[in-house]
Amino acid sequence: MYDIMSPKAEEFISDEEIRACLAYAEENKHNRELIDEILEKARKMKGVSHKEALVLLDCDLEDKNEEIYALARKIKEEFYGNRIVMFAPLYLSNYCINGCEYCPYHAKNRHIPRKKLTQEEIRQEVIALQDMGHKRLAIESGEDPVNNPLEYILESIKTIYSIKHKNGAIRRVNVNIAATTVENYAKLKEAGIGTYILFQETYNKESYEALHPSGPKSDYAYHTEAMDRAMEGGIDDVGLGVLFGLNNYRYDFTGIIMHAEHLEAYKGVGPHTISVPRLRRADDIDPDVFDNGISDDLFAKIVACIRIAVPYTGMIVSTRESQQSRERVLNLGVSQISGGSRTSVGGYTDEERPEDTVQFDVDDRRTLDEVVNWLMKLGYVPSFCTACYREGRTGDRFMSLLKSKQIVNCCHPNALMTLKEYLEDYASPDTKAIGEALIQKELQTIPNEKVREKAAEYIANIHQGQRDFRF
Repeated sequence: MYDIMSPKAEEFISDEEIRACLAYAEENKHNRELIDEILEKARKMKGVSHKEALVLLDCDLEDKNEEIYALARKIKEEFYGNRIVMFAPLYLSNYCINGCEYCPYHAKNRHIPRKKLTQEEIRQEVIALQDMGHKRLAIESGEDPVNNPLEYILESIKTIYSIKHKNGAIRRVNVNIAATTVENYAKLKEAGIGTYILFQETYNKESYEALHPSGPKSDYAYHTEAMDRAMEGGIDDVGLGVLFGLNNYRYDFTGIIMHAEHLEAYKGVGPHTISVPRLRRADDIDPDVFDNGISDDLFAKIVACIRIAVPYTGMIVSTRESQQSRERVLNLGVSQISGGSRTSVGGYTDEERPEDTVQFDVDDRRTLDEVVNWLMKLGYVPSFCTACYREGRTGDRFMSLLKSKQIVNCCHPNALMTLKEYLEDYASPDTKAIGEALIQKELQTIPNEKVREKAAEYIANIHQGQRDFRF
């Protein structure tokens, strides 16, 4: 059913269609009857079209906006509960041959120190991350076929998975590297990656080409069609994202939902995650040069409307955002956040010059333990779970469980068990005390009695020194 040839980038991200949607939404942002129809459809929790989602985003009727936020919260709760998956980025190299106008790693930046981690340096970075309690990483690297060939990425993945330090182990490596070939994606799949992540930055072809004047990334079609090739290469889970602040937010909001619709239609499964970063200051990059910045209020509404449009996808907010901003969007749709992050090459172990190679400024600088503590005080369950990936529940298999809302019988007990691991091995006394009480409370919410009893048994065994139980 899904083996038909995918359309080209400019067909599934049609500029004409997007501009028609922009005009339609502007005309109907006060149309109560239409907005009510869209919200009624959205309450079925099967998503709405890009055109309908943009109408909700543009709506400036206060009472309807309250309905939009309430519905986003309900959808988030139905599909993802109160679990928040934790991860950290790991920067391998900032060598890059692209000319991206918004990134300090661009090739013309001659004063930023260039650094590429050796395998031993990667080992030390991973040990530092394991000692924090992380189980899931997203590796990042600039595009440079000489300094960062795919072989280097593959070797680095092998190194990361091989390191077992005390009770630490990285159980899932997600990969955020440049668009590549079907053959190379097959090699990444064979290496055991989790999700392949690639940010589009902007879906506006004209703006995209202006922002990427040189380097392989300047090819809009090749970049935009990367997820199709990744799936052809056997990668089950892919992650989309745009960088809000580069281009008109309404255009890119529409584009990313159209991209999700395209993957669902032609590959049988939509994106595993959608990321919503905002442009931040870094080295020679001044975000004030770009005139498309969005407010915190608008950012929150974008998150809510994406959650309504694509209810099944995970949503990621990084430490680019402040504690206040992250707290606001957690119940509107976000299901994954980073904690204790460093956005520089060698940032977890380089104590002398940790800021020299940062890709962007981090706003939330709290430790992982502080973030975990904060989440639990808000009533969330920080999850270090990677069970679905290791049990083969990926791609359409994961999505079918999620859409049927059966995933709770896996995700909730797994989240509690991995939180228990964190509390036993890494947590501060205060965090441990809060977490132990939370686990006992949340165990009672597992709907399946047998699962609930088995999870309680596993959690007791974790206290006795055993690790890596999973459903």
